[in-house]
Amino acid sequence: MQNANFFRTRNVIPSAAAVLAAVFFLVAPALQAQTLSNSQQAKDAQQVPVIHGGAGPCSVDFTVTDANSKPIYAATIKVHVAYGFLGSHRQDLQVGTNYEGKARFTGLPKKVKADTLYFVASQGDLSGVSIYDPTKTCTASQTIVLTKKQADQ
Repeated sequence: MQNANFFRTRNVIPSAAAVLAAVFFLVAPALQAQTLSNSQQAKDAQQVPVIHGGAGPCSVDFTVTDANSKPIYAATIKVHVAYGFLGSHRQDLQVGTNYEGKARFTGLPKKVKADTLYFVASQGDLSGVSIYDPTKTCTASQTIVLTKKQADQ
């Protein structure tokens, strides 16, 4: 009878090791995927958001800051683009800024109907405007400083 108990205990030990090994092999890929997911999120936060208009070769890089030159995360930059014969082609483009306050518009036309484009940036009660003339500078870098919106009187 003593031999029977001996074999039962020996069978339990390999079974416990097998269970631990199975748990390790099932949990390890999930932990690795979570680590990759976190690093992918960090990488995505560092990338500059880009909106492509598909209408030409010009581009503008923006940095959106507050009055103290601190970058503003998740500010929205909007522009209305009218181009082509008599401004027959129109686009409304919009992009948000990353944690460094950066965003990029690409694929803008070299000739626009009004000769200039007005980029309006906003976040909460802050807003700012930047003027861009693609005929003078096709590739530009600009800063938009956001200030408190003025209330209508």
